[in-house]
Amino acid sequence: MSASHRWSSGNQQPTLFRTRRNDVLKVNEIFHSIQGESSHTGFPCVFVRLTGCNLRCTYCDTKYAYRKGRNMSVEEINKLVSRYECPLVEITGGEPLLQEETPKLAQDISERGCQVLVETNGTQNISLLPSGIICIVDIKCPGSGESEKTDWENLDRLGTQDQVKFVLTEKSDYTWAKEVIRSHHLTDRVTVHLSPAHGKLTPSELAHWILEDGLNVRLQLQLHKILWPNEDRGR
Repeated sequence: MSASHRWSSGNQQPTLFRTRRNDVLKVNEIFHSIQGESSHTGFPCVFVRLTGCNLRCTYCDTKYAYRKGRNMSVEEINKLVSRYECPLVEITGGEPLLQEETPKLAQDISERGCQVLVETNGTQNISLLPSGIICIVDIKCPGSGESEKTDWENLDRLGTQDQVKFVLTEKSDYTWAKEVIRSHHLTDRVTVHLSPAHGKLTPSELAHWILEDGLNVRLQLQLHKILWPNEDRGR
């Protein structure tokens, strides 16, 4: 995305994730783009990227959100989001549920009539989110280097509107994800997305495995990386 389509924290110095006011979050960037993942792929969407993550995945493409950000009130964020007059909003990170005010932000945006998605890495309790919010749980496979940190109780907390995704780096990740899907009966309850890690697994390989095994899952490609392959952020 061009700079005119996004607000970004730029090169501001990092501050603590916890703030003194209880209505403040640390925001890395806010931008208007095309939703590149989830069941809402292809729709215009406003993204609110919060600062901070408790994981360091091997394929992470948002390292710039680990620390840099600006403290903003829920009201300030809402005002920026509302300027785009877009009915779909995603709160992402980093890991958005590390910040205590994220559920309040999601609720306030939802009350303006927007559909709100919250993408989380699966290590934080998703039941903290208010009803009506769609939670996209990114279950970390072994190839991420962070699979042991998953809160597996989150799979029991999923609502029928929620979604689960697995980012795969190789065949062993696929086999691992397939067992998680089977043992937790995920495809009977929610939409499941399998996504090849960019530059590590080809989409055609993953498509072949899905067809071969007859899995009732959705192959997910990162549309934003196809549309804007040379953009590192705000896409």
